[in-house]
Amino acid sequence: MTAAEERLVTAGASWAALYTGAAREACRHTLLELARTDPRIFCVDSDMGGFEDGFAAELPSQYVNVGIAEANLFGVSAGLAAAGLVPFAHTMSAFATTRACEQLKLDVAGSALPVRVVATHGGLSAGHYGPSHHAVQDLAILRTMPLLTVLVPADAGEAALAMRAAAYHPGPVYVRLGRKATPRIYREPYDFTIGASVRLADGDDVTVVATGPLPVHYALAARDVLAAGGFSVRVVNMHTIKPLDRSALVSAARDTAGIVTVEDHLVVGGLGGAVSEVVTSEQPCRVRRVGIEDRYLDSVGDERELLEESGVTVDRIVREARVLLGAAPAGSRT
Repeated sequence: MTAAEERLVTAGASWAALYTGAAREACRHTLLELARTDPRIFCVDSDMGGFEDGFAAELPSQYVNVGIAEANLFGVSAGLAAAGLVPFAHTMSAFATTRACEQLKLDVAGSALPVRVVATHGGLSAGHYGPSHHAVQDLAILRTMPLLTVLVPADAGEAALAMRAAAYHPGPVYVRLGRKATPRIYREPYDFTIGASVRLADGDDVTVVATGPLPVHYALAARDVLAAGGFSVRVVNMHTIKPLDRSALVSAARDTAGIVTVEDHLVVGGLGGAVSEVVTSEQPCRVRRVGIEDRYLDSVGDERELLEESGVTVDRIVREARVLLGAAPAGSRT
């Protein structure tokens, strides 16, 4: 917790109350806090909006706006990092991983430079803009880039913790955020550690592993439904997609009937695929994947609506968990 945050808490505002908005806003405030005490930290903007009145107004010598030019964003950021600075490059996840994929691969990840990519509008959180802004294959792309650390915070508070952890982590880091405010998962700060998942609920019957704000929220809601039916459900927030917390997955595979993965991403190449890769080689178990099916999603709507259309729902998680528990046949909707 920063000194500013501690003063607010002392004045009567809880830590949770500080982080009730969107994760991207929490990250912007955290970046400004970090940059105030470290002149090496730069905000590199791609005309995202909102930085001009905040970061740029207070620290103009640490702010660069390259415009809507994502390839240039990564090239400039890589140059700053090579010069010993700590750049945070800001854009949308769909553009960072597809439009500027080559520069991310070569200039940032391939050069192992400490660029921190802060990518908003991940998953279907920008669904109201249509398919051009859907970022549902970004994790699959990012997972293939050597030396790139990939973080997916579950709420605004965890996003602030992730930004602090990313600031001085060796090598390049990618922080995937949504767009709007999402339900709070954490009520107090904790020791956020890159690569170490968080067990949000204990259970011995089945494990639900989720990543991202709404998937984690849905996982906890599904746990409550299953608990009402007498099942004990372990819920794991996998906030780091790379490196994955292998020990947590091995424990879940060994101690429970299987794993249900939940993500705001295609079922191809995302969290479900990553979890399957680990357990098949280290502790084989059944894995049921809840994500966006392998098809082109051409709908327009908000994130919750599009997730429901894609089959990422509390009911679906419950159904897949019951399959693993032998309480319902595969394909059943009971």
